[in-house]
Amino acid sequence: MGQLDGKIALVTGGSAGIGLGVAQRFAREGATVYITGRRKSELDAAVKTIGAGAIGVQSDVSRLADLDALFATIRERSGRLDVLFANAGVGALVALDEVTEGEYERTFGINVKGMLFTMQKALPLLPDGASVILASSTNASQGIPAMSVYSASKAAARNFARSWAAELAGRRIRVNSISPGPIETPGLLGFAGEDADARRELKDNFSSSIPLGRLGHVDEVASAAVFLASDQSSFTTGAELFVDGGLAQI
Repeated sequence: MGQLDGKIALVTGGSAGIGLGVAQRFAREGATVYITGRRKSELDAAVKTIGAGAIGVQSDVSRLADLDALFATIRERSGRLDVLFANAGVGALVALDEVTEGEYERTFGINVKGMLFTMQKALPLLPDGASVILASSTNASQGIPAMSVYSASKAAARNFARSWAAELAGRRIRVNSISPGPIETPGLLGFAGEDADARRELKDNFSSSIPLGRLGHVDEVASAAVFLASDQSSFTTGAELFVDGGLAQI
């Protein structure tokens, strides 16, 4: 018996990194899992990796027409959506004096606009008692040089969780956010390029700042997401669950 047996779940940005790891765990816990991604080849590979119970829908959350098509597919195939993990997001190191309008629009278009309209368009499919998880970040609670645009977008996600939890409490729809710290993913290591020594140095630098002394693992974030998606968190809403090795806590 899985914790999500019979549930219908959606993970946006589910073709790599944290999103893929969460989708895999949701499927192992018994859910039918829809995942989205912008690149079809990566999406197809992720569906194959997840295996039984995975359905890929190519979609860019910043495009409302794509979201309409996504939720039309879920409505036609499953009729409802019990768990939503709004995870799709992008970020880059950009100093304040180098931020461009394009960089701002890209980051806020996916991380904020995309999350807002993903939630809005999911509402008709969410039954009373559904669970919504929004991807925030420890960056939302810290001031980090060259990360102001990304961090602000993640702070928006944190407040979305509070506001929507209050707005949807009458329907018993729980809305929580999950805030990972540095997690060992291709995206994080990509900041160091392809050089093995540079990647090792990046990992060491992050690890030295984390009280638990290491980077987090994707499956540790997935475990937290399963908790928030399942009945184990039935009295939890509007909360922020940090999975950060103590980085933003101590």
